[in-house]
Amino acid sequence: MNRDETIIGYFAATNLGDVVCDGPACIIAGSYKTMKNYLAISKTKSPGKIKIIKTRFGEIRSGMRLGGAYSFDAESYGRFMPLAREEGMNFGEVDFTPGKPGDIQFLTITPTGT
Repeated sequence: MNRDETIIGYFAATNLGDVVCDGPACIIAGSYKTMKNYLAISKTKSPGKIKIIKTRFGEIRSGMRLGGAYSFDAESYGRFMPLAREEGMNFGEVDFTPGKPGDIQFLTITPTGT
């Protein structure tokens, strides 16, 4: 499979095209179920119906090149990081241990000239 086509995780957006974010960063969850859980915990109040959509490495890389920031959970970061390293990006190792049981930890990556 082409690296760009590798599925990294899921993001959420309304039918109006608004992406669910953590501040300025698009949230990428490793599974559909995790994204649903995050949306329930965060009590997202976005207008319109929310859709959960697969996202691929090439889409995220393109978004980063345009200056987009992304917040990854452990599962999605585990898929993203090896491919990013192959492209010369290295954001380091991360401890995703939650602060409290039931929490979902995210790592936010804000590109600087990628």
